[in-house]
Amino acid sequence: MQLVILDRDGVINEDSEDFIKSAEEWHAIPGSPEAIARLTHANYRVVVATNQSGMGRGFFDIGDFNRINEKMNREIANAGGHIEGIFYCPHRPEDKCNCRKPEPGLLIEICRRLHCDLEGVPAIGDSLRDIKAAQTVGARPILVRTGKGRKTESGSKDLADIEVYDDLASAVDALLSV
Repeated sequence: MQLVILDRDGVINEDSEDFIKSAEEWHAIPGSPEAIARLTHANYRVVVATNQSGMGRGFFDIGDFNRINEKMNREIANAGGHIEGIFYCPHRPEDKCNCRKPEPGLLIEICRRLHCDLEGVPAIGDSLRDIKAAQTVGARPILVRTGKGRKTESGSKDLADIEVYDDLASAVDALLSV
């Protein structure tokens, strides 16, 4: 079974500069639940690796985070998909932890927990920190233009040889067409 790693905010759901703090604020990007369902049906193990500094900043707590993820999992399940695990960093940037992307800690934890090698594993994100974390562990970084993706694409010279797609659905189309 192949693995794919997804960022959450800006890839699966609409992002917000004010953070996604409640299940009511969580809205799937059109086509994302169905894209995850196609990965599930193609025998991919789908996991999420997400920075959640809003938790460390006190904007929401673990209960809020769990309710957001319950809503996300429900919508994905209704589309026929499944997320195997959600790995998150609750720290603020100034905490200088190893789990906040672009540091590789979250991805290393995925590897440790799932007993897998990350070499070449698709890691789909909307920011340069997602790309950098994937590169550090030898994964296959993929940028989507949703969320912060367009800004990332136009503002970075570090994207040579990085696959870029309009959204998760088109990235999944490319993955499944190989």
